Amino acid sequence: MSVETINISYCTFTLGDLHLGVPVTEIQEVIRAQVRTRVPLVSSVINGLINLRGELVTTVDLRARFGLPPLAVGTESMNVVVRRDDGAVSILVDEIRDVLDVVAADFEPVPSMFSGPCRDLMTGIYKLEDSLLLVLDIDRLLDVPAVLRDEVHS
Repeated sequence: MSVETINISYCTFTLGDLHLGVPVTEIQEVIRAQVRTRVPLVSSVINGLINLRGELVTTVDLRARFGLPPLAVGTESMNVVVRRDDGAVSILVDEIRDVLDVVAADFEPVPSMFSGPCRDLMTGIYKLEDSLLLVLDIDRLLDVPAVLRDEVHS
């Protein structure tokens, strides 16, 4: 099978006007808003902890990670739970979209015009009919120690 015919599936979601995706192989589950317990004295990127069937799961606020303003009051984030070697982590997103199958050969590197967290947290893009699908680099996105170092140096 050639690269042109290989499809890759992405769990997609929105964050403001951004259409983002993560390979479905990285996703444990997608769930609606959950009650979060705030953790004092941590980065604003860490939005708290949720109890997921008895497992404490850290929630990462993707809006804070991208430097975007918080959601409007009364609007709830959705949880995309990612399974890592050291446990699950939930990333908070605005809205869950579809699972999209895209052709691997259509993958493009991040354009040089992108800057800041958007560029640093993406592996590449796919041009869709009505938008761009920005593919997130889960390892960089969830590298919370790096975020904390960046906040100290800001």
